[in-house]
Amino acid sequence: MKILVLNGPNLNLLGQREPDVYGGESLDDIIALIKAKAGELGVDVDFFQSNEEGALVTRIQDSIGNYDGMIFNPAAYTHTSVALCDAVKAVDVPCVEVHLSNVHSREEFRHKSLIVAACVGQILGFGANSYILALEGIVQYLRRSK
Repeated sequence: MKILVLNGPNLNLLGQREPDVYGGESLDDIIALIKAKAGELGVDVDFFQSNEEGALVTRIQDSIGNYDGMIFNPAAYTHTSVALCDAVKAVDVPCVEVHLSNVHSREEFRHKSLIVAACVGQILGFGANSYILALEGIVQYLRRSK
């Protein structure tokens, strides 16, 4: 089983950017946590981060036939990108949307996700552990779907 973990804009600055909101872990720290959990679960994971919407769309499209599932933190694009929603819908690769913070306890514009309707689930508010919960969730979902 192979999972793609996608991260959107500004997540390359984790650990430096608003640690009171996003935690003190860097993206590399989170990747290490995911790799460790993936090893426990017996799944392969690949990672991609971009600040560019088009690069994320292309990587989602490239997932066809290459990945069984996706974990996606679209970051600010969560609230603005119809293109990313359409890409997730188009590829028919099950996806879990993930966020470090509880977006519903933040500014009102963050309460609406344009991506979640294309996903099998959404996990948010647990910091770096949100990714671990998303990985466990997508793996269980895929194993039940077989």
